[in-house]
Amino acid sequence: MTINIAVAGAGAFGNKHLDGLASIDDAAVVAIVDPVESSARRVAEARGIPHVAADLDDVLGRSDVDAVILATPTPMHARQAIACLEAGKHVEVEIPLCDNLADGRAVVEAQQARGLVAMCGHTRRFNPSHQWVRRRIEAGEFAIQHMDVQTFFFRRTNINALGEPRSWTDHLLWHHAAHTVDLFSYQTGSPIVAAQALGGPIHPQLGIAMDLSIQLKTEAGQLLTLALSFNNDGPLGTFFRYIGDTGTYIARYDDLVDGNETPIDVSDVDVSMNGIELQDREFIAAITDGRQPNASVADVLSCYEVLDQIEQQLGQQ
Repeated sequence: MTINIAVAGAGAFGNKHLDGLASIDDAAVVAIVDPVESSARRVAEARGIPHVAADLDDVLGRSDVDAVILATPTPMHARQAIACLEAGKHVEVEIPLCDNLADGRAVVEAQQARGLVAMCGHTRRFNPSHQWVRRRIEAGEFAIQHMDVQTFFFRRTNINALGEPRSWTDHLLWHHAAHTVDLFSYQTGSPIVAAQALGGPIHPQLGIAMDLSIQLKTEAGQLLTLALSFNNDGPLGTFFRYIGDTGTYIARYDDLVDGNETPIDVSDVDVSMNGIELQDREFIAAITDGRQPNASVADVLSCYEVLDQIEQQLGQQ
């Protein structure tokens, strides 16, 4: 069974999904969508994709499109996800699902009304390093006591992961914190019952806080300490320290070491070391199997409820 997919967004993450999908036998990319049609056409020609469109609506009416992957600007995610579902298409939307809670809830309602597969790109659930930790948790060999996480970038302009300009502003809370808040809840398996945060000064041009400090606590008592900055002059990315009852593990994307920096081999955890590919494999498998996927929009909504709570706190400061 081949699932025909349209990928919306010819930028950095659209291309990451195209790379991942190229390794999945039962997925076929039949259309690429981007408002800059020349960008879409360049990607289509390089990858042999038959159809190019400048507008998402152009592919939503196509009978040869079963599903859509949205790698579009954050402010469009919820509206476009709902449009896909209403058009009868399965949808995978890149993180974040939304940039306000009401929109996130509207996506979940649309999924429940249609019964289609709707997934959000919470990639950390699929990275082999985090999967390795989860397997130890599920086997009863490790329990998280505290997660200490750093999300560091140096950002002064709106550029994407390829260093190209983009039309929208990235957000430490609704995008980058979403990865960690969801992973913390997923790995601990316990509801978040306390959240507090402090925000740094608002950048005069970007209009967002460039530094955030977030603390969470689960019902079972596990703690998360999360530092986020767009001011860091150094290595870029997010680095997770799992402090548990039987050890400490540090995940740097798909690399995993113990507390003494001894490498841990995670190459046999899954069929690939590419977290985006593994995420896309789950999306395709859920469609084929007729089930909701890991990181379904309903499953991740609790993350955005926590982000909304934090945003309200920050607004009062």
